[in-house]
Amino acid sequence: MMAQGPDTALEPIGSVRRTQVGREATEPMREDIRLLGAMLGDTVREQSGEEIFDLVERARVESFRVRRSEIDRAELAEMFSGIEAKKAIPVIRAFTHFALLANVAEDIHRERRRAVHVAAGEPPQNSSLAATYRKLDAADLDADTVAEALTGALVSPVITAHPTETRRRTVFDTQHRITELMRLHAKGEERTSEGGSIDLELRRQILMLWQTALIRLSRLKIQDEIETGLRYYPAAFFEVIPAVNAGVRQALQARWPGADLLPQPILRPGSWIGGDRDGNPNVTGDVVRLATGSAAYTAFAHYFTELTALEEELSMSARLVTVSDDVAELADACHEPARADEPYRRALRVVHARLTATAADILDRQPEHVLDLGMPRYSTPGELLADLNVVDSSLRAHGSALLADDRLARLREAVHVFGFHLSGLDMRQNSDVHEEVVTELLAWAGVHSDYASLPEQARVALLVAELSTRRPLVGPGAQLSELARKELDIVLAAARAVQVFGAQAVPNYIISMCQSVSDMLEAALLLKEAGLLDASGEHPYCPVGIVPLFETIDDLQRGAQIMTDVLALPLYRGIVHARGESQEVMLGYSDSNKDGGYLAANWALYRAELDLVEMARDNGIRLRLFHGRGGTVGRGGGPSYDAILAQPPGAVSGSLRITEQGEVIAAKYAEPRSAHRNLETLLAATLESTLLDVEGLGDAAEPAYAVLDDLAARAQRAYAELVHETPGFVEYFKASTPVSEIGALNIGSRPTSRKPTTKISDLRAIPWVLAWSQSRVMLPGWYGTGTAFEQYIADGGKDSAARIEVLRDLYKRWPFFATVLSNMAQVLSKADMGLAARYAELVDDPDLRSRVFDKIVAEHDRTIAMHKLITGHDDLLADNPALARSVFNRFPYLEPLNHLQVELLRRYRSGDDDELVQRGILLTMSGLASALRNSG
Repeated sequence: MMAQGPDTALEPIGSVRRTQVGREATEPMREDIRLLGAMLGDTVREQSGEEIFDLVERARVESFRVRRSEIDRAELAEMFSGIEAKKAIPVIRAFTHFALLANVAEDIHRERRRAVHVAAGEPPQNSSLAATYRKLDAADLDADTVAEALTGALVSPVITAHPTETRRRTVFDTQHRITELMRLHAKGEERTSEGGSIDLELRRQILMLWQTALIRLSRLKIQDEIETGLRYYPAAFFEVIPAVNAGVRQALQARWPGADLLPQPILRPGSWIGGDRDGNPNVTGDVVRLATGSAAYTAFAHYFTELTALEEELSMSARLVTVSDDVAELADACHEPARADEPYRRALRVVHARLTATAADILDRQPEHVLDLGMPRYSTPGELLADLNVVDSSLRAHGSALLADDRLARLREAVHVFGFHLSGLDMRQNSDVHEEVVTELLAWAGVHSDYASLPEQARVALLVAELSTRRPLVGPGAQLSELARKELDIVLAAARAVQVFGAQAVPNYIISMCQSVSDMLEAALLLKEAGLLDASGEHPYCPVGIVPLFETIDDLQRGAQIMTDVLALPLYRGIVHARGESQEVMLGYSDSNKDGGYLAANWALYRAELDLVEMARDNGIRLRLFHGRGGTVGRGGGPSYDAILAQPPGAVSGSLRITEQGEVIAAKYAEPRSAHRNLETLLAATLESTLLDVEGLGDAAEPAYAVLDDLAARAQRAYAELVHETPGFVEYFKASTPVSEIGALNIGSRPTSRKPTTKISDLRAIPWVLAWSQSRVMLPGWYGTGTAFEQYIADGGKDSAARIEVLRDLYKRWPFFATVLSNMAQVLSKADMGLAARYAELVDDPDLRSRVFDKIVAEHDRTIAMHKLITGHDDLLADNPALARSVFNRFPYLEPLNHLQVELLRRYRSGDDDELVQRGILLTMSGLASALRNSG
């Protein structure tokens, strides 16, 4: 499939040709792609026959000819016109599998290049902790400053409940095995550790990949999503997170030894899977119990495995070592004569047995390796950790630190961070649902017959009065609607999780579309009904944080005022005081973008953070921001390191929570090396943003902000004119993208819309972005920005040249502005108006097609021109060579997938009910999502 001819020779991207140095640097990756492509080609020929292989190979060759402008794109499209569905399927699968294998080759190449940099003795690269430590050393910070800044420090990647990850578990695992084999191949190995041929094993795995169905026959259930989210713990997190936490703590304490830095683990993962019910009717109280219980089960299973191994390893004899009195006392509880001479083994068996008793008491199912000796359970993870610390201290006391620093150290760190809960499960629901449920509860209790009719001030007064009492609104026999009963069951399940697994099991309750103080107090009232809030006395109790999520641009602009108003209420201020003077606020990247477009949303978020930081400072509270970023730039995606450094001053302050979504989760955390690198990146950026001045504007901040105020308003106007005001735009969107078919792609448990309407505002951000990426328009990541820049410059009149220089200066000095342009360039490099034109042909009305598509093309050209003018780069990816390699090496292989998708969409919508046609559409969607890597 991967020929050795001119089709694979490097070509220019944009107008910049790769240098000889670049060709030499990327040759190993190209060799890997050729190797894997050839093996895949052999497999296609053997499994599907010569005719299919020839069709795949011809499509591959013609795709490269299209890139070199040797043939018109229509000629390639014609190849697939009228193709039989049964022939289209293997062609789609071939190019989809190539995309997966190209991902492997790119990942291996990144590892190879990092190793080259290290071997050459070059300084550590930005986004590594080693580079961050150098910067901190150069800054000469005092211990008190660092300690204050890192009080309550937290970095939490939160695995979300609506993945666009299209790969099945089997495909995921097979791709992982291929990655491991290619690592050995990159080292020059010919044999696996078992002595088998690497070449033969690669062929075997590719054959298994080919014979495995890429898409599911049935939609993912939420139970499947829970399992999928938890698989990253044994795959990578158990190995990496404890090690990273220990490393960061040791590095910082070595620099500031008297500051007692990071007494709690800084890196603590979270999850939405099973707790996020905003628009997902599948989340119930039982699901919350399953999610929290499955997480705890995963933690306990890990502990039992490690304890079993430790019992085998720590075989020291009392005749050869002297253990501490505490270890001897711990061991004495284990009455096993055969182990009388092995105090550490007996001590660990006591730990094992007590943990078994704990599991029997709190888990709904029991892991392997349990040890029932009739011991009492542990009440808290702290008790378990205390026993492990006893073993650790004894080992160090008799010169066995080498042993203490191995598996035992990793287990202690794991218990410290994962406790009995594993990860915090956030609750999330839409404010409209809260209002409906609270209205019903208040009416049932006779407090008010129609709460929903009250104005805001009256609502707040009523809610404060109810929150000031311990009296519940409803009892067990209350006759409630299905919705109200379901919502109460969910918060009751959360309360049970807090009671059984600890407060960290459910750390937050997030209010989607939060637009008022009453929206926050309504959620508080539901928590009170479940026993998770008591604000009636001098010492309020609220283990679950109440977190407003500001999503639309208007809500982002009003967020700080809403927080100021709620903090002015003594009752709520008391709740914040009880939570250590800490308040979390979530910012929605996806809906703000869908609402106002790329530039307006990014600037609204920046402005909101500035306002919230000032609000927190004025109220004397510690602010933690939770960034609701998706995988794509249109949903807040892009390189995490740059994104975090682009936050305004004071916005990070030692704490960062960030959503991780879709296929990006697997790309970052599927195996230990990538997980370590990506988690380290989050920590490095958080430490730098907290302890160093990274904005770089100084006294010029306000003029810069004024420029962005102007640009954002222009961009929002241009975006609104297309998306919200162009007649027929929704019809164009539905016809020219596969958005209607996305619902059939079994990638998630939730519907594509929050409500059964055709409004853009009700459509979920994921299908909105995924549909535009499939059609290669990528509209959410750039539209409106070109017009904003062009108008801003033109309106300068005789000062137009000066305005250009202002923008160029901001690009050079301001990380936020540079990141906005860099992320936009990434999207533009993946957009393809030629392919988008093929999708536009699916719109039957020629006037509508021209009215919308012509605007998109004109804005696309305008935006590229403005990017070049401001940055001085002819090449969109001049600042991102890794993505440039990816676009160059991989994108010709996407071309057939797009053409086949259009062909099959046309047939399907014309009434072709062949099951293979629909399956082919879903396969193209899966292939493109995997190949683009951040499509949703």
